[in-house]
Amino acid sequence: MDAYMKTLAIVQARMGSTRLPGKVMADIGGVPMIRRLLDRLQAVSAIDDLVVATTNDPEDDVLVTWLNNAGIASYRGSSDDVLDRFVQAAAGRKAELIVRVTADDPLKDPCITTQLIDILKSDPSLDYASNTIEPTWPEGLDIEVVRLSALQRAHREAKLQSDREHVTAYIWNRPKLFKLHSLRWSSNLSHWRWTVDYPADLELMRHIFVQFSDRPLVGYREIVEWLKCHPDLIAINAGTMRNEGYLKSLEADLQL
Repeated sequence: MDAYMKTLAIVQARMGSTRLPGKVMADIGGVPMIRRLLDRLQAVSAIDDLVVATTNDPEDDVLVTWLNNAGIASYRGSSDDVLDRFVQAAAGRKAELIVRVTADDPLKDPCITTQLIDILKSDPSLDYASNTIEPTWPEGLDIEVVRLSALQRAHREAKLQSDREHVTAYIWNRPKLFKLHSLRWSSNLSHWRWTVDYPADLELMRHIFVQFSDRPLVGYREIVEWLKCHPDLIAINAGTMRNEGYLKSLEADLQL
């Protein structure tokens, strides 16, 4: 394993969600949702640096103000070209590995994140490692780790709107150009939703964080076992298609 390879976590966040506006600052147990996420990222010792990449839109002023007060670095860029926003956010930070994080997932697990970083560090031939190519964990535990060099290549070459909006799609859709690693879990709970796009998703997160209020960094396995005993909670946000946003972007590509 490489003795040292600087790893930068980039969190994409914005206030202007069309499905649940302002969700990144939504209250979960008295704490903004983005704070829940940042606490989990800051628990990962393999992450050396962290920046929140948001947009130049005025509605994100409130988010940037909160980040500044919390001592969290931020970068502001394009609202539509998220790939460009990532590459620009990484510029000058001298990182070799990028951890892509979406701000609507407050239960990102430090163990999964660490495992994926270690996989990429241990194999110099890999460009990208994630647990999303073949989903097995609940949606919302998704983590992607990519070499900056691969992200920069995608930035130069990607033309489709879906590739620009979803940052890594150009990479994982081209296994002949990039060497990929897919991390699978022995179980398959990919139909569960631990991401926040709708009010029902937020309701579930609030139940979980209240239950584990004394352990805000509780691991995913304990949450799974608790939810299995409470099927009524699992049903709160059941039925939404996984990766709904990406599928809509693909439809938009066809309109061009």
